Amino acid sequence: MIYFLSLGSNIGDRKRNLARARRLLAKNGVAVLKASSVYRTEPVDVRDQPWFDNQVLKVRTGRRPHELLALAKSIEAALGRVPNIKKGPRTIDIDILLAGDTVLETPDLTIPHPRMAGRNFVLVPLCELAPGAFHPVLLKTVHELLRTCPDKSSVLREGSRGRRHGRNPTP
Repeated sequence: MIYFLSLGSNIGDRKRNLARARRLLAKNGVAVLKASSVYRTEPVDVRDQPWFDNQVLKVRTGRRPHELLALAKSIEAALGRVPNIKKGPRTIDIDILLAGDTVLETPDLTIPHPRMAGRNFVLVPLCELAPGAFHPVLLKTVHELLRTCPDKSSVLREGSRGRRHGRNPTP
């Protein structure tokens, strides 16, 4: 199955944390087909914390959604993520955004990700990879979701003077 995953880090060597997460996914049978640019992003929910590095991956795996979630949680633990403040600082966060046209809602996993349509830090890198990817609940493409996203937080592509989304940054 094809999945889109969101990776984020704002503690320690952020780029290294993203790279280590990609390697551990691949080592565990998750083929990384495509990776977005890395984006420096403003914190959204808990604002008093360091800015994040975020990236979206297009991956293929035979794992079912709950199996992929378990792997993601084990990688987060291996990279030193300690659950503390909800939505607070973290070495790595791995979220399942989309899983083909799967719609799933259980106590521990909802696909499509329930907050993805309202978050620039997810939609900007996802749109880079797959602007035509379809949200099977909202019945819109990723490009359409980004155009109407209410989030105005800053999302800056690393290593380029590319488009800025949201407010002017002060990282």
